[in-house]
Amino acid sequence: MSHVAPRRLYYGIFGVLIVLTAVTVAVAEVDLGPLNAIVALVIAVTKAVLVILFFMHVWYGTRLTKIVVTAGVFWLGILIVLTMGDYLTRGWLP
Repeated sequence: MSHVAPRRLYYGIFGVLIVLTAVTVAVAEVDLGPLNAIVALVIAVTKAVLVILFFMHVWYGTRLTKIVVTAGVFWLGILIVLTMGDYLTRGWLP
């Protein structure tokens, strides 16, 4: 049994994505120092979560679907930690 979401939900999510894209462009014009990357990543992660939850139908999916998506995000986190561990320790040896 599949869930059918109303069109206004998709239009609303699309509108939020457009607004967040405009916010990303606006924030890029402001010098926030080291916070520029953090703010841009927060906005990008928010947009990615909206796309995953609603356009990929994870919000209304089965428990198995949610577990698979969570496992994928967890695996991505592991890969990022391992990559940063390598990158940040490259200057230790001459």
